[in-house]
Parts: sequence; structure tokens; C-alpha cells
Amino acid sequence: QVQLVESGGGLVQAGGSLRLSCAASGRTFSTSTMGWFRQAPGKEREFVAAITWNGGTIYWQDSVKGRFTISRDNAKNTVYLQMNSLKAEDTAVYYCTRSRASYYRGSKLPEDFDSWAQGTQVTVSS
Repeated sequence: QVQLVESGGGLVQAGGSLRLSCAASGRTFSTSTMGWFRQAPGKEREFVAAITWNGGTIYWQDSVKGRFTISRDNAKNTVYLQMNSLKAEDTAVYYCTRSRASYYRGSKLPEDFDSWAQGTQVTVSS
């Protein structure tokens, strides 16, 4: 298990930007695929993006592709989600998480991830 602590959420106007950070403890971060999910009120948790252990492959949800950027710094045990051109429909609680898989194949199912962070609220006003 790895412990994850998020920061960086908040309130922003439509068209604005926010950067989320997720700091991990434990030795397995640098060998793990890391992901971001989000959950809006009354909706299921949905996949946003994932990045493999060396940043070599990135997976996206279509609705955020081109607006969001996921990156990681293994020396700092931190993964980031840069969110640009934010829309009202991006409003949700955002969660950082780690893939269970030793070889990640692009799963977008929450049950294929573990070690969830506490969540951070992102609110986009229109």
C-alpha cells in the first residue's frame, strides 16, 4: 500500500486553470501506474487520466484530452494533473490513485486501482 495526499483544488471560473498535486509515501510509487479519477454529485466515479511508471504512456478520458495534462516526478514521489480551459462540467471531487496492476493495460475501472487519496474539490463556475 501507498499513502496518497492531494492538494491544489479550489474554485475557478470557466476557462481558468488549476493544478492538482498528489504526494505519495512508500517505495512503490516509482514503479506504479498512477491515475486520477473524479466524482460529481450524484454520479459514479469516472476515470480522468493515468500515467505509467516512467511517464512513457498516458491514458485519457476523451472529454479532458487536450485540456488536461498528467505528469509525474518520481524523485519527488508526486503526480500532477494540470487542468486548463476548465468547464463547469469538470466540477467534481478529484481523486489520485494507484493501479493495482503490475503491468497496466489501460483499465479505466475504479476497482482496478487502490490506495486512494482523500479527494480534493474542484469547482468551476460558469
